[in-house]
Amino acid sequence: MESLDQPDSAAMRAYADELRDMFRQIQNAGMELHAQARGVQFTEKSRDGLVSVTVGPRGELVRLDLDPRIYRRPEARQLADTIVETAQRAAAGARERVTEILEPVIPRAELEAHLDGDVETALTQLAERMEGER
Repeated sequence: MESLDQPDSAAMRAYADELRDMFRQIQNAGMELHAQARGVQFTEKSRDGLVSVTVGPRGELVRLDLDPRIYRRPEARQLADTIVETAQRAAAGARERVTEILEPVIPRAELEAHLDGDVETALTQLAERMEGER
């Protein structure tokens, strides 16, 4: 007889089977998807069109283009804010693209928790899956 606070053995077996299937999918498609995700570059333009920011898959700055017209309004703080805001939007776009690429082999919520460094949520999701709640 199983204890109420112990995970259901059938649910654990089902989760183990799911993990095994997920591992096979990752193994089969993983290298190609990984290469695609590593190659992601995302470009975003500022709302005024004067700043263009390109980032890589982790949101790292790859390229920054400034339209010469920015020098007509030499407001350094506004320019800095525009660059930061544009870079943040580009990083969000790159993250979304990486998530879309990897979603066939890694459930979105789990990948997002890992990308956020949210260990508590990632472990909670794992526990829920082991207990058959998801």
